[in-house]
Amino acid sequence: MARTAAEALPATLPPELDDPLFRTALGQLDGALSHAGVPVGAAEVLRFPERALSVSIPVHRDDGSVGIFPGYRVQHSSVLGPTKGGIRYDPAVTLGECAALAMWMTWKCALLRLPYGGAKGGVRCQPKDFSEGERERLTRRFTQELLPIIGPQRDIPAPDMATDEQTMAWMMDTYSMQIGHAVPGIVTGKPLSVGGSVLRPEATGIGVVMVVDQALQLLGFQLAGSSCVVQGYGKVGAVAAHELVLRDARVVAVSDIAGGVHREEGLDLEDVDRWRAEHGNLGGYPNGEPLTNAELLALPCDVLVLAATENQVTGENAGRVQARVVAEGANGPTSLEADDILADRGIPVLPDILTNAGGVAVSYFEWVQDIQRLFWGRDEIRTRLGDLMRDAVERVWSLSQEESLSLRRAALVTSIREVADALSARGIYP
Repeated sequence: MARTAAEALPATLPPELDDPLFRTALGQLDGALSHAGVPVGAAEVLRFPERALSVSIPVHRDDGSVGIFPGYRVQHSSVLGPTKGGIRYDPAVTLGECAALAMWMTWKCALLRLPYGGAKGGVRCQPKDFSEGERERLTRRFTQELLPIIGPQRDIPAPDMATDEQTMAWMMDTYSMQIGHAVPGIVTGKPLSVGGSVLRPEATGIGVVMVVDQALQLLGFQLAGSSCVVQGYGKVGAVAAHELVLRDARVVAVSDIAGGVHREEGLDLEDVDRWRAEHGNLGGYPNGEPLTNAELLALPCDVLVLAATENQVTGENAGRVQARVVAEGANGPTSLEADDILADRGIPVLPDILTNAGGVAVSYFEWVQDIQRLFWGRDEIRTRLGDLMRDAVERVWSLSQEESLSLRRAALVTSIREVADALSARGIYP
């Protein structure tokens, strides 16, 4: 009988992957392996990425100089199918960060039973310092460097931090020029005019609220009438906030990089949006009580949506969280230590690999539509998204109850078993 990975299997961490976020991802994996019952060989395979590419990207700057920027693409697992994951432009991008995010994408795709593995990539740069032309040149050169490892049946990028549908259009065009014909399935999250899908820009935020709504019902209370706080009023958080209001919740506080605003009777999100569009951020918004992001995380509320960046709730501040439920709209916003503290305090955490999976779900729908050259309407996509998210929540909740696991651990165990089963069926070549 094959041994199972009942305990963490220590291995020397390669220095290029020695990143706090990757250590968090490994810690979560090791904690779940003791419950997953998968063969030790499969556990070893899943601990590290299949492939990691590091490139240097030269870019002609507008002032005539040439800048060199490090870029990365990490493919964690292709056992279930082509790898899938975003591209981010950020000063903090590292190979280890991309490896962690790629691993989480593998679990996310497996949890939704999508025929994908996980990938992630990015360029270490300060995107706000780039002109539109510089951003295009950076994107096209980065795509050129990725050509040996990406493709609609190999690895399919998508938008992430500081990238958008225009970035994806440039990536698609660069790839298509090399192939000799239009290849819309090379990326997702692109404009409708070149094969994008309706609902894709809002999908992650909508999916967050679908999970929150269903989870609250399972926990014994309703979203309607609940007080909600949203950290990270951006591409995910702003959509989630509006979706919460559509479901009759009360959004009492939101924040972005400039700080936050609190109004106990509920914020007028249309007014918040107008201010943010005019001023670029929430700083100075007059129709509420100003507060810092640290203060926002400690507000009493029914639901705290973490939609900013990783490591927002840590061992330092988890004891001050006063939410009844924490929902992870961002990737890795809760540290391992914070997870334990919140569990001890009886605060359920709706984990990122479940809660923010709506984006990759609709990315999958976009890819399928591109392959078929047959496109669906908004209502059909929302219905399909709801079906996927509901099924995933039910499976995670059932395992959590049956085996007395936290929701995060139940989600990870569910995902790991899916990938390990496929790995066992396929075997290890040669």
